[in-house]
Amino acid sequence: MRKSMKALGLVMAIVGIAVLSSCGGKKQQNRGAMGPTAYVTVKVAPQDRTIDTKYSATIRGRQDIQVLPQVSGTLTRLMVKEGQRVSKGQTMFVIDQVPYQAALNTAQANLEAANASLATAQLSYESTKKLFDQGVVSDFDLQTSNNTLLQAKAAVAQAKAAVTNASNSLSYTVVKSPADGVVGTLPYRVGALVGPSIPTPLTTVSDNHQMYVYFSMTEAQMLDKIRQAGSAEAAVKQLPPVRLQLVDGSTYEQTGVVETASGVVDQSTGSVSLRAVFNNPNGLLHSGSTGNVVIPVTYKQQIVVPAAAVKQLQTVHQVFKVVQKDGQRVAEGTNITVAPYNTGKEFIVLSGLKTGDEIIADGAGMVQEGALVK
Repeated sequence: MRKSMKALGLVMAIVGIAVLSSCGGKKQQNRGAMGPTAYVTVKVAPQDRTIDTKYSATIRGRQDIQVLPQVSGTLTRLMVKEGQRVSKGQTMFVIDQVPYQAALNTAQANLEAANASLATAQLSYESTKKLFDQGVVSDFDLQTSNNTLLQAKAAVAQAKAAVTNASNSLSYTVVKSPADGVVGTLPYRVGALVGPSIPTPLTTVSDNHQMYVYFSMTEAQMLDKIRQAGSAEAAVKQLPPVRLQLVDGSTYEQTGVVETASGVVDQSTGSVSLRAVFNNPNGLLHSGSTGNVVIPVTYKQQIVVPAAAVKQLQTVHQVFKVVQKDGQRVAEGTNITVAPYNTGKEFIVLSGLKTGDEIIADGAGMVQEGALVK
């Protein structure tokens, strides 16, 4: 019985080895049958590219001046409308003038009284001086008369200052436009009590014959421009004329010029603020509007690769070159440096590839290192 069991076990072992050998042979045959994978490839060459880069922007008037009253009182007249174009010095509001006119009248009356007192003091001094010269009065009397004259002169000076202040206060009841521009909202109406401490200004006058457009670019983009130009000032000067895309998607007819760049990087966003200026002859641009600044970036004779050819791992960009190894075409991963600007469909390669290199142009994310390429 034991011999029979041993014989049966030996037979099963032999059968198992035969089965494994058969399976292994099939796997080897399958591996041998797997040939190179077909990929779309392209040989790279230098090209010229101009990329339009967009930056979110905020539009402001060249001057947005808050109009605040310098005296307190009740608004009696509203001389402008919201959105109206005004000139510098044009009357916009009138505050109740009655108390200020009365104060001016009082100050002028006080000045006349002071002048009269001065005239009397002058006569008294001259008379005392003659008597002193004749030896009739003492030196004390002369000095007393002179002091009275000086006090009268001081009183006249004070009265004149009071007239000036009252006159200025009366003039401040007529609130005029501080600049050429467009009137903003009018939160106060006739009858409202206003004054220098009101929380909201009477209005805002926007000088909009030229508009400031504020936008930001990343620190990396700004560094790229500074390296090319040599300094931040030179980088700003070398920026080409920029376009403005409005909120409705249309492009503003006037081009603008970038004037300044902030010397400080915003730590919360990692960006640098810039300011462009646009002429606004037709008043199409309004302070407070938004849009996009469009800056063309031109690259001369740089290698350009499709976005589908680039495998991105965080900050690392990789393409697969097709190289010859042991008589076969093999995918070899190669790290590249790309420009900070791209179209979303292409990358500008600054280093890592040379003219004539053949790369896998599509599906780079699925390519394995060392894969055979058909």
